[in-house]
Amino acid sequence: MIIRSVTRSALSGTVALATGLLVLLPAPSPAAAPTRTEPVPPAAGSSRAADRTLLYEPGTRVRPAPGAPSLPSDVSALSWLVADAGTGDVLAAHDAHRRLPPASTLKTLFAVTALPHLSEHARHTVTEDDLAGIGEGSSLVGVIPGQSYRVADLWRGVFLSSGNDAVRVLAAMNGGWDSTVTQMREKARMLGALDTHVVSPDGYDEPGQVSSAYDLAVFGRTGLASPEFVRYSSTAEAQFPGDKGTYGIQNTNRLLSGAGGVERYPGLIGVKNGYTSRAGNTLVAAARRGDRTLLVTVMNPQSGAYQAVYEEARSLLDWGFAAEGQVTPVGSLRPAPADPVTPPRLRAGKPVRGGARSGADETERILRTERKQRTQGTEGAGPTEPAGTGGTVSGVVGEPMTGALGGAHGPEVRSGAGASGPGG
Repeated sequence: MIIRSVTRSALSGTVALATGLLVLLPAPSPAAAPTRTEPVPPAAGSSRAADRTLLYEPGTRVRPAPGAPSLPSDVSALSWLVADAGTGDVLAAHDAHRRLPPASTLKTLFAVTALPHLSEHARHTVTEDDLAGIGEGSSLVGVIPGQSYRVADLWRGVFLSSGNDAVRVLAAMNGGWDSTVTQMREKARMLGALDTHVVSPDGYDEPGQVSSAYDLAVFGRTGLASPEFVRYSSTAEAQFPGDKGTYGIQNTNRLLSGAGGVERYPGLIGVKNGYTSRAGNTLVAAARRGDRTLLVTVMNPQSGAYQAVYEEARSLLDWGFAAEGQVTPVGSLRPAPADPVTPPRLRAGKPVRGGARSGADETERILRTERKQRTQGTEGAGPTEPAGTGGTVSGVVGEPMTGALGGAHGPEVRSGAGASGPGG
């Protein structure tokens, strides 16, 4: 959907567009609560909890004051969100809880899950088993079996080159692949990120693996509280150990690196970008101006424009900074005091699948089912978005991205000819 500029007279109600739904909610006055025309799932507790359910409704949500800048007209992403990283306030969003493949932006959840458990100074000698199972077409940083790496080097391989090989090794150090999946699922639920279902910690396309603009923003905001996360995600270039010295790697987040003709964004902190043929281009980006940090998520732009994911993120960041003090939050990235076990109902009363239970018992049950299905030669079937509300997208416009500087990896930086795995 492309959001068009809206006149001030539209502030009093709901505007339906041919390409989608834009809902403009007037800022509440002290005398009376704002009138709600759309159905809202019942929710007990604070007004913040009510705002959270508002984001489950389809369309664009924004509550501007008179004279506030209009949302940018060039945003075509299937789902997006703008938030204040400091307060957690969601300033505007479009289909914030729409479940879509996240690609390598899921590495943000992997990082906030595993970083606290692994000392950056520790070393690990990589085995063949550590690298087993890397998906065809995966982006790689060039980890070599038999070589010893510092954990810090492996994290740079994750954040800069989006290396699925580095993720595999760190997951092995973190208790193993399946254990890391369990930990990530539990971490997501603890953070109130109820749209996310993890199957592959590196973000590689797998049946049932989904997240949302809202959840990815939650993971990004959580990461910004970690100095290590910020240091890795904001690094534009680094040296990575090879079998003969080191070679250069570059961050595939082009708003940070300025590669590919994309202008660097002033004050960008980084975070994570991604690409798969099913997910399209995805991005979680944070930038700081003065004492204010904004966070945006952009999932699968549809315009076909060159580097659209970066330019749409740029437009949303610009809007968020320009609209300071002129919009009322439409939700919060902070968990409610008592998050429900299942998220509110979505679209025509259909519940989000996969949220019936929580806790280690449930995640272990899902893992056992997936292992049994793989043993029997069938794909694991995690929760997917309800039919007709988005799901995965095949063959979308967007270029896979690699992390090498001028092919300095030596051999191939992808594990196969396919393009289904995360490429950035």
